[in-house]
Amino acid sequence: MRQSPPTLPTDHAFVVQFRAEPRSPPRCWAGRVEHVVSGQATHFHSLEELLAFISRVVTAVQAP
Repeated sequence: MRQSPPTLPTDHAFVVQFRAEPRSPPRCWAGRVEHVVSGQATHFHSLEELLAFISRVVTAVQAP
């Protein structure tokens, strides 16, 4: 049986772990993010830092 190609490319896959801090205000955007394929990872302390990392990695992956 022929398999269809994946609908979501694996080079755009990330694991995001959010830090659980009981005394933090709601929507605490802190944690760790890792690009599955390359293993690049970083800690983030805001939504902007999380999105900036993902953008940098996806841009680098798309570059020839």
